Amino acid sequence: MSKRPKRSPGAQKNRKLSATQLQQEVLQLFKQHPKKHFNPRQVMQVLKLDNNKDSIQHALNTLVETRALVPLEDYKFKLRTDSPPSHQYNDYEGYIDMTRTGSAYVTCDQLHEDVHVAAKYMHGALHGDRVRLRVWKPPGRTRPEGQVLEVLERASTHFVGTLWMHHRYAIVSPEMKVPLDIYVDLAHTKGAKDGDKVIVKITQYETNRFSTLEGIVTAVLGQAGSHDIEMKAILINNGFDLEFSDEALQEAAEIPEHIDATEYQRRLDMRAITTFTIDPFNAKDFDDALSIRYLESEEGFIEVGVHIADVTHYLKPGGPLDKEAYRRSTSVYLVDRVLPMLPEKLSNELCSLRPHEDKLTFSAVFVFDKSYKIVRRWFGKTIIHSDRRFTYEEVQAILDSGQGDFAEELKCLNQIARKLRKERFKKGAINFETPEVQFRLAPDGAPVEVFVKERKEAHMLIEDFMLLANREVATFIYQKGKNQEIPFVYRVHDEPNPEKLEEFALFARQFGINMDISSPAAIARSFNRLVEAAAKESTLKLLEQPAIRTMAKAVYSTDNIGHYGLAFTHYCHFTSPIRRYSDVLVHRILEQNLPADAFFRMKKDKLEEQCKHISLQERKAMEAERESVRYKQTEYMEKHLGQEFDGVVSGLSERGLFITLVDTLCEGMVSFDSLGEPFRTLQSKLSAKGVFSGRQFKTGDVVRVRVVRTDLSRRVIDLELVEEKPRR
Repeated sequence: MSKRPKRSPGAQKNRKLSATQLQQEVLQLFKQHPKKHFNPRQVMQVLKLDNNKDSIQHALNTLVETRALVPLEDYKFKLRTDSPPSHQYNDYEGYIDMTRTGSAYVTCDQLHEDVHVAAKYMHGALHGDRVRLRVWKPPGRTRPEGQVLEVLERASTHFVGTLWMHHRYAIVSPEMKVPLDIYVDLAHTKGAKDGDKVIVKITQYETNRFSTLEGIVTAVLGQAGSHDIEMKAILINNGFDLEFSDEALQEAAEIPEHIDATEYQRRLDMRAITTFTIDPFNAKDFDDALSIRYLESEEGFIEVGVHIADVTHYLKPGGPLDKEAYRRSTSVYLVDRVLPMLPEKLSNELCSLRPHEDKLTFSAVFVFDKSYKIVRRWFGKTIIHSDRRFTYEEVQAILDSGQGDFAEELKCLNQIARKLRKERFKKGAINFETPEVQFRLAPDGAPVEVFVKERKEAHMLIEDFMLLANREVATFIYQKGKNQEIPFVYRVHDEPNPEKLEEFALFARQFGINMDISSPAAIARSFNRLVEAAAKESTLKLLEQPAIRTMAKAVYSTDNIGHYGLAFTHYCHFTSPIRRYSDVLVHRILEQNLPADAFFRMKKDKLEEQCKHISLQERKAMEAERESVRYKQTEYMEKHLGQEFDGVVSGLSERGLFITLVDTLCEGMVSFDSLGEPFRTLQSKLSAKGVFSGRQFKTGDVVRVRVVRTDLSRRVIDLELVEEKPRR
């Protein structure tokens, strides 16, 4: 029997590989020895691995399932030489949407439907992660199945959970996103007590012998229950750090607070022109301002400036601040707080366009003729001096009454905005104005009132000028790079998914709405008719959210496919660099390409990678914002146990009816168990029918319900049916 050769002094030490790395190396071994047969122990010896036999067996089984290997007798395996045609399997990139059972659905931009991934094929991927996966459609199945091949980007490495002490170890039970417990060695609990909420960092994503992940406690938050801890938990669980790095804060502290004299010389001075900001009443980061003046040299012509905080003047590429801003990529707006992308010195002070202060800006200036048609545009670095800080409510009062500060200027801007809006809808833009839930909070953070925010002309005035600037900047770069592409960060929005549209059209027909889905233009017209009808009949507002879900998600990309929802062929984000890193990149590329003889090009593949990261961060921020709303809605309804409310059936599942309460938009569930008989869902879950009585519920039915239970940890509101009402 031959002895195993000794490892030479320079040989590689034993290694412990992740599941994905292990599969790759095992497959490579078989490819290097296509005629040999190996069992798990032989694989471990040849590759000199620290992985245990079970993990190697799992890797071999997975390679069998993907038809890369063939199992033999005596626990051996060989390379498959009769692999199926490559078209039977395809690899895609997508984002994990995890279920409580540990399985997931993966959304891929290239696919019209989500891919189901069983828990055993997750290979360490968690909720929100960007992954590469292999996809196939099993015979007789309608939904594609898949397995994760590689985690490309982690959505988060830190999670909040409750720590439970055991004799020799501790277990952290995460609140959301992670369906498995996390094992923590007692030496790494940071002094946490039993029942404390802690922040845990996952150090091992493959499950251990206890079927748990492994991690270490990085911070102890204390006992659960406070509003502050719950909001912090939402941010951390979605991958956002609560504090800036010491290096980033140090760089921010060293930035001079005064404007250097040279900046006044190299910028267009617009301080003498009437300028103001319009923002929410509680805003602190004013990143855009409007200016207006009537041109004496051209009678009836009006110059409007869209002035954006010049963040890139302070944010140096590659520095600690810039790296941290890119990593975050966005500010996160929860119900009761903002987690900014930039430290407060920049976001609320240096870059904020506060009134009665000279500020550095990057501006898009437009000249309109008497018919409010654009005749000229200019982009460049400027200095402004805001005359007034308006809230939306103040501007709306002036527009309604015709009186107040800068009333004539605001009236003129509103007329131009109306024309821009009209032209946009004429070209096929979709007029979705989704209702936004707002809260009035007590000093301790508890919600005392829930209401739906009203969108008025003051909001749309600002929106239309921001859309104009974003469109024109993208158009400028696209046209300049027509002969040789200038890689750029576009904001793109694909056409709706045909299959989802057909399902939605069936749904809308339940409400008497007939959708024409024969072409993209017809779809846009149908959606706009729906919005108009919903403004007159409140029940139809229920259709707006399902309609939006038929749409593709807007993302950042270097491939300019246009923006379907806005009906723009070229579009980007230029107007909010304080809170979006995409706009920082846009500012840098635009500035470098403004000189007529300049032609600045970034590497497209690197820029595309940045676009994917920023899009992922945006998704995480939106999920955090939605979670904070659901938490506060559940917390609000906790005070109304036993009370009755009017609601509308907004959806159905195998378990029951989803009910949206009319006044607060809080969503709860009436379980079928509470209705006294089993129900079967019909017509793509648009209706449900009682098995014994034939009693039927449809989406859109108006009901009276009572709040019977709330669960803050799961953000769940349980309801019971009091009365069915005829449709209004």
